[in-house]
Amino acid sequence: MLWAFAGVASLTGSLLGDGWGNVPTWVALLVAVVGGLALGEAAGFLQWYFTRYVIDTAEVRVERGILTKTSRRMPFERIQSVDIAEPLLARAFGLAELRIDMAGGDDAGTTLRFLTLEEARATRRLLLDRAHGREHDASVRHDVQGDLVAEASPAQVLLGTLVSLDFVIAVLGGVGLLVASLVAGQVVVFLGGVVAVGTWLIQIVGQRVIRQWGFTLHRTPDGLRIERGLLSRTSQTIPFARVQGVAVHEPFVWRRLGWSRLDVDVAGYAKAGGDDATATSSTLLPIADREVTARVLETLVPGAFSAEPDVQAPSRAWPVDPVAWRFRRVGSNEQGFTAREGWVERRTSVVPHHKVQSVEVRQGPLGRRLGLATVEIHTPDGPVDADGKNLDAETARSVALAELDLARTARRGA
Repeated sequence: MLWAFAGVASLTGSLLGDGWGNVPTWVALLVAVVGGLALGEAAGFLQWYFTRYVIDTAEVRVERGILTKTSRRMPFERIQSVDIAEPLLARAFGLAELRIDMAGGDDAGTTLRFLTLEEARATRRLLLDRAHGREHDASVRHDVQGDLVAEASPAQVLLGTLVSLDFVIAVLGGVGLLVASLVAGQVVVFLGGVVAVGTWLIQIVGQRVIRQWGFTLHRTPDGLRIERGLLSRTSQTIPFARVQGVAVHEPFVWRRLGWSRLDVDVAGYAKAGGDDATATSSTLLPIADREVTARVLETLVPGAFSAEPDVQAPSRAWPVDPVAWRFRRVGSNEQGFTAREGWVERRTSVVPHHKVQSVEVRQGPLGRRLGLATVEIHTPDGPVDADGKNLDAETARSVALAELDLARTARRGA
């Protein structure tokens, strides 16, 4: 729709410039808006009208196209997850998107636009039943809600945002800019700064609160199901088998309040996210008490957080890590490899041994001189970083060899 609007607006401006100068500006703008909306809606309608999908006993087939026809076949055994998104405009008409994600990379899935919300839920249930080899009962039209694991109230999300590090930095930076402009007597700069800083802060708060509004996390037979969103609503399922690692974030103020955020590495979600309120998210818990976070962690990686990481970076790492070296620790137990770092915002990352793809010991020129090395635990791209940075070189090699043995053993038993 945006490209259609831009095209009509450009054409209208061109025509006005070529001889329609007596037409009022508001008329030209009205023509551009109405024309752009009409063209965009027509394009969307044609795309929807020429899209067909067929679900048989072995696969789901999606066919679309007006001049050029495309047909995409998705075998049930390759379907990883099926999510429902309700963008704002579609939600107003009771419509939703069905997002089918498959094994095979970032572009392996497809999206069905638009179905009624009831039809989207019934289709998701059918696809998940077929994908997991379950008997499908067509008389049951609703989703399996599952057991409630966690929820985050809008008030808690708002308070957590107001005391988060990036919000505090934005406030302090904005206040500093405004004070400097007043001292310099730049009233125009001051007013412009008020608008810019205010818009920035509202965007930080609004985006997080609106996106995570009404957040709930349920445990279902297909995985953990997230539902969130005020204006645009999303129902996203994270299969247990696709979780490659987890990361617990504890900002400074949050630690005093007993709060944390939980992110997950999910296979196929490397490029997820963005500004779209319905985009796939790697945030499993936007904010939660420690007890709730621990319960979810035990569900995903049982026993992995039972032992504290006990290998610390040596004090001679201070030339390359003046402050952070004190807070860098790694360790492992029978379930996974753990790395912890950070003081202002403490982050604890855990990767199950059977999800480790490879292990590398990296040492630069300065590291060789100081006897330091970094252990890199390779996993799919995502928010989890379980590297052991600036460890003693011999210790790093021992940690890497031990992790390779643990990963090899875990993969055999997986």
